[in-house]
Amino acid sequence: MITDWISISPKLAAFGREVERDCRPVFERIDEICEHNEAKVLSAFMECGVSETHFIGSTGYGYGDRGREVLDEVYAKVMGTEDALVRHNFVSGTHALSVALFGVLRTGDTLVSLTGAPYDTMEEVIGIRGEGNGSLKDFGVHYRQLDLLGDGSVHLAAVAEAVKDCKVAYIQRSRGYSLRESLSVAKIGEIICEIRKGNPDAVVIVDNCYGELVEKQEPSAVGADLLVGSLIKNPGGAIAQTGGYIAGKAKLVELCSYRLTAVGMGKEVGCTLNQSRGMFMGLFFAPGVVASALKTSVFALRMFERLGYQVFPRYDAPRTDIIAAIKLNRPEALVAFCQGIQKGSPVDSFVSPEPWDMPGYESQVIMAAGAFTMGASIELSADAPLREPYAVWLQGGITYHTGKIGILLAAQSMLEQGYLSLD
Repeated sequence: MITDWISISPKLAAFGREVERDCRPVFERIDEICEHNEAKVLSAFMECGVSETHFIGSTGYGYGDRGREVLDEVYAKVMGTEDALVRHNFVSGTHALSVALFGVLRTGDTLVSLTGAPYDTMEEVIGIRGEGNGSLKDFGVHYRQLDLLGDGSVHLAAVAEAVKDCKVAYIQRSRGYSLRESLSVAKIGEIICEIRKGNPDAVVIVDNCYGELVEKQEPSAVGADLLVGSLIKNPGGAIAQTGGYIAGKAKLVELCSYRLTAVGMGKEVGCTLNQSRGMFMGLFFAPGVVASALKTSVFALRMFERLGYQVFPRYDAPRTDIIAAIKLNRPEALVAFCQGIQKGSPVDSFVSPEPWDMPGYESQVIMAAGAFTMGASIELSADAPLREPYAVWLQGGITYHTGKIGILLAAQSMLEQGYLSLD
């Protein structure tokens, strides 16, 4: 019993057991997808002949680093693409996306976001916010976006017209700090179908963050040209200490590699500094870790749905990413939730998070994350901007049972501060 070790109200613990029973059919579905993806990842390791020698790090220029080359090959197979660029020196998902956009776009080109406004940290990269900082806008790249419909869905009928003269059609798979539905691979396929009608030559770039290995396929299977993500989210399996990836058509990946390093050098340089083992091992563990994160998410969604809160998505909805959003309606409840998540963390459980002015964000943000890798959102974490609708975005949980404890402690924090009732 978890109450033998963790101080949780017996009434709340009993309620949690009821919630868990509701979730069991959904857990079975998650396990079936996990088994498929674990087989896919294992097959990629076997086909690429991964060897212990590939874990040895290089220094300096990193010429002839076979481990780096094989890691790219493994990622390309798992992602279903021609090539991949997987590097520890991508500092974040935003950095990897920035490299991809600057790698493909040129002065006078147009970038169109088909999923409304992009994630907050991309605003300055594009030039929506800030001036003279070296954004795409500063380099003469034009931007426009196709706003979402009133129900939060993509305006599919307007896609073909929106992309007619663009170089890059940009799709954000996950919901970001919004309450729209995240996009399934099938839905991304529908969008790409419309893109091809309006502009067959458009480069389709998918921000794949939080979505890797949640479904059996990746967006490349439905026509995406480039997929971009972070290794401290899903594909790093909570083992990679840093890094990101760009996977897709070989010519486009090469252009991106020139932006990351230097024109003419591209993928041929870049030492690995003993990071290769963690990146290989993280990918191997990733399907199981993603499954744990999804189960934690499902448990949280069902619990707070039963407590009367709006949740996005429903607990039993098919999933395409690990993000769950819970509308808590008031800033104090949001802070209490995050403080409870922090109490259930293996690292810094004694810390009490508070909102702060975080770089790259327009509003104050509160973040709860006691993670082995700083900022790793595949580990249990919760964050939100302090603005309407005062929803919290929850992700991660590298083991389901500890993730469940974190959710129970979040509920208990709200209960103790008077923002939640079990009656």
